[in-house]
Amino acid sequence: QVQVVESGGGLVQPGGSLRLSCTASGSIGSIGAMAWYRQAPGSQREMVATITYRGTINYDYYVNGRFTISRDNAKKSVYLQMNSLKPEDTAVYYCKMTEENRKGWDIIPTDYWGQGTQVTVSS
Repeated sequence: QVQVVESGGGLVQPGGSLRLSCTASGSIGSIGAMAWYRQAPGSQREMVATITYRGTINYDYYVNGRFTISRDNAKKSVYLQMNSLKPEDTAVYYCKMTEENRKGWDIIPTDYWGQGTQVTVSS
């Protein structure tokens, strides 16, 4: 069984900062990409940032320059440093870990999601 657990959410004033953490445990094998998504009320879940095993990073346009994603492969963890937070950043933030299993020449990906952590930006 695989568990993915996020932490670090909370209430912060506009312009403030938060750091989210996410760790995978249990019978998870080699992890390829790690990612953060978010979902605001009444909206679809959207990608915030992704990072590959080798460190290639992509950000959503609206967080680029304010958020920083990083990972620790030995700890099976991914982090999201969020600075200059805005009210529109309010959402439930989810972590996704993609396990990669090799079968012959193919790589079979399996996604594992955390339960989400609430981030509220408000004065």
